[in-house]
Formats: sequence, structure tokens, C-alpha cells
Amino acid sequence: MFYKLAQKVMFQMDPEVAHNIAIGSLKMTGNNPLNCFYRQTVKPAPVECMGLTFPNPVGLAAGLDKDGESIDAFHAMGFGHIEVGTVTPRPQPGNDQPRLFRLKPAKGIINRMGFNNKGVDNLVRNLVAKKTDIMVGVNIGKNKDTPVEQGKDDYLICMDKVYQHAAYIAVNISSPNTPGLRTLQYGELLDDLLSSIKAKQTELAEKHGKYVPVALKIAPDLTDDEIKSISDSLIKNNFDAAIATNTTLSRDAVEGLLHAEETGGLSGKPLTDLSTQVIKKLVDNLDGAMPVIGVGGINSAKDAQDKFAAGAKMVQIYSGFIYQGPQLVKQIVDQCDVK
Repeated sequence: MFYKLAQKVMFQMDPEVAHNIAIGSLKMTGNNPLNCFYRQTVKPAPVECMGLTFPNPVGLAAGLDKDGESIDAFHAMGFGHIEVGTVTPRPQPGNDQPRLFRLKPAKGIINRMGFNNKGVDNLVRNLVAKKTDIMVGVNIGKNKDTPVEQGKDDYLICMDKVYQHAAYIAVNISSPNTPGLRTLQYGELLDDLLSSIKAKQTELAEKHGKYVPVALKIAPDLTDDEIKSISDSLIKNNFDAAIATNTTLSRDAVEGLLHAEETGGLSGKPLTDLSTQVIKKLVDNLDGAMPVIGVGGINSAKDAQDKFAAGAKMVQIYSGFIYQGPQLVKQIVDQCDVK
């Protein structure tokens, strides 16, 4: 009830203004009695993934809490894990505003944020300061002004700084809002990046005395051959998981709606089926070599169940959380059959 009232107010505001107010409010209330407005008890539903035990299979996708400012508040909502970021080595403002648009009739969101964040050092401070023991994945990327050919250096810098504070690390090469970034999903650039990350993981595991899994987040706008090629590279480089999918450039499901012509990545319900199809193909190609975490258009427990049926080991929500609120976490855990 409280969330629906808050949503009604927030949806009268500019989307990015509403987002900033929400994150600021959650940051202030995460560890005090005011978290009663969103705190909920979610039943234990442990799941093994990437060699880790998560308290339940529902996570918060990257992009909502980029700088890890409200981790404790999301823990109070019952999430099984939080993925913060995307974070880059240096702070950057991202793309020009406006850059966030609601497509309310379709329960969709278009964004062209451009990895706006306060930098990896700020994120590390927030990870150290969190009060709860919730599992936090860190989604890493490259700065906009770093040439694609040198992009792996940015990923390695971020890895080095977040490794000892992260439950797992997600490598984001699939955002459509950083020029040239998606070219890292193909061929020699992909193999070079994955092998460099795997070597850095081995080095850091020895240095810190713990193994932190690495996952790759891919786009939904891939051909079958491209999915097969990425799967082969993931297996070859012994990655720990794949995350599918990021936002889509397709507008087929929202043609004619207000804001549908805006550039950027489309998320939310219009992405549901496309994401599930990519998950299924990815799972088939990986053939049990590593788990897949399903993301994209999860607006109900049924949507989540479809991701599990396609082979996803866990799921993450973002746009569905904006439209449905924290109760979506509880609904998925209560109603879904996770194998």
C-alpha cells in the first residue's frame, strides 16, 4: 500500500529526479526504524550459484544503486543479493539529460544513462560502510573516454579495487549507451578481455586468499551464432556465470508509444520474451558448464518462473521492481519453483 502511494507521487516527477530522491531516501532510512515502510520478511529459499549460497534466488539488477548507497535498504526488502554499479575507474557524469524515460502503458523504461557513477573508490567506501551481510555483486565497466582497444585495462583496475569486497564481479560489455562497448562481445576482443580477467582473478585469489566468481553480462540483441561464440569463449576462459540480458535496442514491442523513439536501452515488460529466448539459447550452448542468471522484463512471479524454466539459476529485477515494488521479491520467492 505504501509503495503504491509513493509510486503515484514519484510517477508525477521526472524519472531521474524521482530515482535520485528514492535512492537518497533509502540511503537515509536503511538502518533506522523508518525502513518499516518497505521492510518485509522473505522466506528462506537458498540457492547454490557460482559456488556461493544465496539466501534466495531474487537479486536487484545493476543500474538501480550504481554507487552502492542504499545496500542496507534493499537488504531490508528481502533481496537475496544486490548487484551495484556499473562502476568505472574514474567518476563520470554520463550522457546529457534527459536520459531516462518511462513507457508506462508497456511497463517499460528507456535509459541512455551512460555509466554515470562516482567512481570505483567511492563505491569501495560504500561497500566497506554497509551494515548488513547481504551478498553484493559489483558490476564493472569502462570509462567513456577509454578507447575500446584499451577497455580491458579499466575492467582490471575495477577488479583490483573491488575484489576483496565483492561476493562476485559482473563484467558489463553489453550496455548500448557507451560508444563501442558492445564490440567487446565479439571475436578476439572478447577472448582477450575474458582471458585477462581470468588471469587477474587467479592473481587476486592468491593475493587475498579467497575466490571471487566472475560473470559476464550479455546483450539480448545477439544472433544465434553470436550467442554460440560467446558461450564458447566463456567456457574456454572458465568463467563462473553468465548474466542474460542487458537492455535492448529493439522497439518492436513499443512502437507508437510516447518516448518509444528515444535512443537508449529498453527494459521492462517489452523485453520479457526476448530475454527469456536468449537465456534458453545460452543455457543450451553452455550445456551445464556454468549457471545463467536471468534478467529482463520480470514483472511478475510468472515471468520469473519462465526464466527458471528456461534454465536460469537465479533472477534479477529492476524495471519490474519500479512498477511493482518490493512485494515482487516476496511473490517470486513464494510462488516460483526453483530447481
